[in-house]
Amino acid sequence: MAIADTTENESEQNLFITVSGTPGSGVTTLCRGLADALGCGYVSGGELFREIAEERGMSLSQLTAQAGESEELDRALDRRLRTIAETWGTANKGFILESRLAGWLAGNRADLRIWLDAPEEVRLERTEDRDEMAAEMQVREAVDAARYESYYGIDIEDRSIYDLALNSARWGESALLSLVLNAVREYDPVADEGEFVVPEFEP
Repeated sequence: MAIADTTENESEQNLFITVSGTPGSGVTTLCRGLADALGCGYVSGGELFREIAEERGMSLSQLTAQAGESEELDRALDRRLRTIAETWGTANKGFILESRLAGWLAGNRADLRIWLDAPEEVRLERTEDRDEMAAEMQVREAVDAARYESYYGIDIEDRSIYDLALNSARWGESALLSLVLNAVREYDPVADEGEFVVPEFEP
């Protein structure tokens, strides 16, 4: 399992943070900035997907094509994410888990759950270099939403489980990072009056 190591800085708080969001909303950029600023490691669903591809002797495009037709593959990835969440949820060390379902899979093991979004036209502009057109993005999101509902009864549009839900288009990269860092650093478990409960489910 590839965990980004950012041990140059020592984490100020031992918080387990999940970051999720729509494609092109800046999730990966935010995670890298947070991990560097907080001096903690992070794992992304994308990296785990690449690991599964290597284990199965497949290219990333081959595995992506198979994933669209294989519930087993989807669940295998989600089980890995859940295992990581269970491990780090009791480790008392700073850590960031990134994936579309990270907040749901980590559930109440996470100290803070973050969601990023942005208007479709902004996200499309950001993902142009990834060769993902508007129609493809819409289809991908609709298919993903249907899978989450079918597999786990999750409504991915339900933002109620998140402690922060932000439109990343409203701030530049550094300003968004500063905003989230301030929320993380100002978080006080003693003053915390309660998080939303995330229903448990088996991936």
